[in-house]
Amino acid sequence: MIPKRLPPHGRRRLLLALATVCAVVAGLFGAAVPAAQAATQGPCDIFSSGGTPCVAAYSMVRAMYGSYDGPLYQIERASDDTYLNIGLLAAGGYVNSAPQVSFCANTTCTITELYDQSSKGNNLPVSIGGYWPGPGTDGADVPANAMALPVTVDGHPAYGLKVTPGVGYRIDDAAGVATGAEPEGIYEVTSGTISNGSCCFDFGSGETSNTDTGSGDMNAIYWGTSCWFGGCTGNGPWVEADLENGLYSSATGPNSSSNTGVQDQFVSAWEKNNGTSTFTLKYGNAQSGGLTTTYSGALPSGYAPMHEQNSILLGVGGDNSVSGDGSFFEGAMTAGYPTDATENAVQANITTASYTAISTPFTPGARISIQATTPCCTGDYIQHDASDTKVVIAPVTSASSTQDKGDATWIVTTGLANPLCISLESANESGEYLRHYGFELWLEPSDGTYQFDQDATFCPVPGNSGSGYSLQSINYPDHFIRHYDYTVYAAADGGSNAWDNPILWPQDTSWLAASPWS
Repeated sequence: MIPKRLPPHGRRRLLLALATVCAVVAGLFGAAVPAAQAATQGPCDIFSSGGTPCVAAYSMVRAMYGSYDGPLYQIERASDDTYLNIGLLAAGGYVNSAPQVSFCANTTCTITELYDQSSKGNNLPVSIGGYWPGPGTDGADVPANAMALPVTVDGHPAYGLKVTPGVGYRIDDAAGVATGAEPEGIYEVTSGTISNGSCCFDFGSGETSNTDTGSGDMNAIYWGTSCWFGGCTGNGPWVEADLENGLYSSATGPNSSSNTGVQDQFVSAWEKNNGTSTFTLKYGNAQSGGLTTTYSGALPSGYAPMHEQNSILLGVGGDNSVSGDGSFFEGAMTAGYPTDATENAVQANITTASYTAISTPFTPGARISIQATTPCCTGDYIQHDASDTKVVIAPVTSASSTQDKGDATWIVTTGLANPLCISLESANESGEYLRHYGFELWLEPSDGTYQFDQDATFCPVPGNSGSGYSLQSINYPDHFIRHYDYTVYAAADGGSNAWDNPILWPQDTSWLAASPWS
């Protein structure tokens, strides 16, 4: 662990020395520079073989080169402001997350930096902000919660990087990346269940000033549900190109009628731009199969040639637009325009990582009761009030009435807005679901609208307190089902509403999936 660290700027050139110090202190890591010939191929070995080497390569879960044996990312512990680098189980292998679990026990941790596995040293610290200020000190962005996105890769426990509004990472003097009208390829692996329609969950090139300096000055993948120009088919989310001053699914903006959205648990997102005339968008299921091209053709009017700059961003827009939601597991940027064959080979490599979501007892078709875990209220369950449509927590026992037992029992259904998440139907009131409105939870019959479906869809994740499960709103991913003063809300960890109070927030948003009372 590292008691203090250098400021974010000026450290990129110290990567190798810092990695060596961390190896001695933490006893986890070896050399950080990949060898020319890797024993086991990673994505960046494949890109290199295709003549388009990685100039920036980041991963929360595995090595991007077969010979890489350095740190993947750095975390900070809130209880004493110390730092720890998280590395690999073996060279070229998967993340060793056990030290993170121990280090963060009984406190919170954030992800303070992602390490570039390429030879360029383009590490990603937390962004200093930009035209749109972040919520941090002096308008900086803030780091992501290190424990918020647990998954497994090839059976090994790992943690992705979960971006919520205000979270962002950036380096503004990146080495070796495309500038001007030079060609560039980008890919990332993200979660199919985490997105929104706000600007902008991006990964790629941006402006060095962190402001909007003109069309074509950035080249990044956008993942989300925004239909920037209108006229889109379906509800998304989509893989789009953020070229500045527009999110493009095609040369004119909107997507094709066949590209209605991607509903895979894990998604590989792809964009490449030759800098002078064309760009291409693709997506794949990161767990199996090949790639689908959604657009390949001319750049939009006014974008040929491009004017790319050497800033690398993750989680924000070129001008530091900080309202996006998303997730990041791995990704890279290349020098040159990768061939389809190279991208197909990288996609095949991604599927070998066996990305797997953490299973939960919230299985469609199950009947459950949802029990509070806060010490004050362990005998209380989420229940709809028989006298109105409000949702509360209330005690239920074997002596409770049949009505009360049924009101505290829920039928898990496939998520109305996303089949990878869930909705909760009342056992007593058929066709009526838990939904948030004004951030308060209500029981209401489905009206079949897109808004209702979004408001009534939640994604079960491991409990924010480390116990049980938390139920994350799909359209407000920084909000979770919470009890506060015995009423149930969709609440953020800190905010303008009383129910966003950070005191006991982790416990109040953590629930047990108990045996059904009815």
